Amino acid sequence: MKDLKWKRVLLKLSGESLVGDGSYGISPEMIKSLALDLKSVFELNIQLCIVIGGGNIYRGLSGAARGMDRTTGDYMGMLATVMNSLALQNALEEINVQTRVQSALPISAVCEPYIRRKAFRHLEKKRIVIFAAGTGNPYFTTDTAAALRASEMNCDVMIKATLVDGIYSSDPKIDKNAVRYEKLSYMDVLSKDLQVIDASAVSLARENKIPLVISSIFENGNLVNILKGKGVYTIVN
Repeated sequence: MKDLKWKRVLLKLSGESLVGDGSYGISPEMIKSLALDLKSVFELNIQLCIVIGGGNIYRGLSGAARGMDRTTGDYMGMLATVMNSLALQNALEEINVQTRVQSALPISAVCEPYIRRKAFRHLEKKRIVIFAAGTGNPYFTTDTAAALRASEMNCDVMIKATLVDGIYSSDPKIDKNAVRYEKLSYMDVLSKDLQVIDASAVSLARENKIPLVISSIFENGNLVNILKGKGVYTIVN
């Protein structure tokens, strides 16, 4: 563990990362590939916490735009994150990685309620902990939930996995001249309105002095490289 940059990590995954080549839902191939990447991290003796979004199944804000009550839509989105969390737990346990899902909404038939001290105990017993259902409250995104859990769990870093390898001055898919930032301050992200991560999540990380790493983990071995201080990413601190 001597060459590891961080020892306790909160990994934020988007729901879209589970889609694969489809347009929605959960791809069995994608989730198996992701589980294998996470196992390689787990085998470094990293204490790993995970928060997954639900955008591959349902997004509350999109529902509100179509006329659905925002609060109802957000609760539906929270349930989508529980489905994703259970799918990832299953994929991890199939490759012999002990995993526990804790939900901010009590759903005792399928997962544990979120209990901070119990989550610490799981980490001590070398289990991955997946935090589902966001914060348990509407109007808060899973980015904010991830920053909250990272703060509560005393994580050394929060890594947000995106489709690009860091934060750019503009969308690199549209602007060929977009510049990738190696390092930014929390205030840089907020003042420049760099919308790769929610402002409330950035503010919470800033208050609790948790570095934010933005990168793509969809290249084999990139997450392990990031944890060793290598790889390609943007760090916000």
